[in-house]
Formats: sequence, C-alpha cells, structure tokens
Amino acid sequence: MSPSASTRVGLAAALLLPTAFLGACSVLGGDGCHGTEAALKGMAAQPLFDAAPARAAAPANYRGVGVTTGCDDDSSGEPWLHADRLYTYPGKPADVIAYYTGTAASAGWRLERNPDPEASSATAPEACWTKTDQGRHLLLDVDFRTEDYSPAPEVGKGIAYEVSVGSTADGGGGSEAACWQ
Repeated sequence: MSPSASTRVGLAAALLLPTAFLGACSVLGGDGCHGTEAALKGMAAQPLFDAAPARAAAPANYRGVGVTTGCDDDSSGEPWLHADRLYTYPGKPADVIAYYTGTAASAGWRLERNPDPEASSATAPEACWTKTDQGRHLLLDVDFRTEDYSPAPEVGKGIAYEVSVGSTADGGGGSEAACWQ
C-alpha cells in the first residue's frame, strides 16, 4: 500500500524543516546565500550558545527551538549569515553582559566598546564582541531588544535577550561585519 499524497507532502515537509532552520538562506534567501550551509552550521555550533548565565533558560514559548540560522540577502551588500538563540533571565541586563564579557574573553572573543559616549554596560541595549575563527570574521552580539519577536518571548519575572553570532557570507571583516556601524 503506497502512502497517500497528503502523507507524502507531510513527510517531505518534515524532512525539509530541519534544513530550513540550518540552511534557511539556501532555501529562502537570495542568490548570495547559496552554498552557505557549512558556514551556518559552524556558527550554530559556537560553544557560547550553550554557555548561558545560571538560571538563564529558553522562553517558555520557545522551548525546544534552540539555535536558529538564517541568511539576509537584500542585495545592498554582502549577505549576512547569523545563528541566534533566545534566553530569559531573572536578573538585570548588566549581569548578563558581565557574564558574557568573561565567558567570551576566555573563548577568544574581544569586546568592542560602543563608541556612543552615552552608552554604558548598565544601560546599553546590547553588547558586541569579535573574533576570527577558521579565517571567518565573526560578531557575537547579546541584545535585549526582543520586542519585535513574534510571538513575544514569555519571560515571567525577568528579561529576555538574544545571543547572535554573525558574519558576512564571504567571512571577511568589511564594514558589514562591524559591531557599531
């Protein structure tokens, strides 16, 4: 007995879904995203995605999602590859930044100071680090601006933040790969 057409469509969708998460740009993005699957997998495997402050967790409505990847190719420059993960934390942004500052430094990341004279680690909406890994210039960003997520992360009593590792598709360190543009 052969599977029905709807069963075959469902099976095909189930098989393609993981590919969409790890290689979304190759499936959905522009021409500059073709062939970027290996770079996306490398970014998604960065150890800092699993190194979160004690009591940090996935938002209740994002449990099981883990790290997602994508490629943004708007044809105005080199496509941007990124791997992202959302967390909730029952403390303050400054505590999260302090944690990542120490953890990132021990993993070879260099903190890039925000050139805005008004920015401080206590009030800044994000912090950014850089490093070169296997010839690829990477940015690590911890960002507390999660209000545009749909659905909004459920945080309970605490804050939400995103950890993102990104790079241009060519891996270079051009202006697209700068923390503060």
